[in-house]
Amino acid sequence: MAHGGEALNGARPRPPSDDAATEAERLEQGRRLFAAECLFVAGAAAAGQIPAVSLPEIAFAGRSNVGKSSLVNRLTGRKALARISDTPGRTRQINFFVLGGRLMLVDLPGYGYARASKDQVASWTLLVRDYLRGRPTLRRVCLLVDGRHGLKESDEAMMDMMDRAAVSYQIVLTKADKLTPEEVRVKQVETGAAVARRTAAHPEVVATSAHSGAGVPELRAGLADLAADAPAAAAEGGPER
Repeated sequence: MAHGGEALNGARPRPPSDDAATEAERLEQGRRLFAAECLFVAGAAAAGQIPAVSLPEIAFAGRSNVGKSSLVNRLTGRKALARISDTPGRTRQINFFVLGGRLMLVDLPGYGYARASKDQVASWTLLVRDYLRGRPTLRRVCLLVDGRHGLKESDEAMMDMMDRAAVSYQIVLTKADKLTPEEVRVKQVETGAAVARRTAAHPEVVATSAHSGAGVPELRAGLADLAADAPAAAAEGGPER
């Protein structure tokens, strides 16, 4: 039995709003892009090994134990695209992956590893600094921060580096499944307020969980927006599948 004035009058159900339809399309575009073939193309342990610029780039940075590899793997739907290790600080080079021939994903070395020597820290810092300063195709750095603990001193140092390099970055909270929804909301507000004064910070703070998948579709959609004007295919990655 029909209920409601529109149904009784034979009217069609009201279509979704333009905003809802647009957001659904963005989520679908993000899903399709990150379901495409993702190929490792280069690893750079020194500035001279960094590949020439080509596609728009999205880089991922964060403390050694923030869950960066887990989130990159969840975004791309792969189990081992970015190495997951029980020992933080294993990634000592910048790794480059072509996604769907449209976007370059860049996995930066983890920082803040307590057991790293001063020479190692200096070497990683110089490598990342050289990369940030020399990438005109770098659209954004996703700076991953453990949602349980918020910004640390080493995160502030990384943001200082990106501010000086005039590189756009966005805070992505990880491990949101370890918090209640209210705690997540509070941490997003607190983090947003902490970075509001910074010149290169994106205003939106995204909360994610590599375990549950929370926030992953929204992050994919935002990153896909940055690749929207890239060619549909490129030589390094081949056609999108």
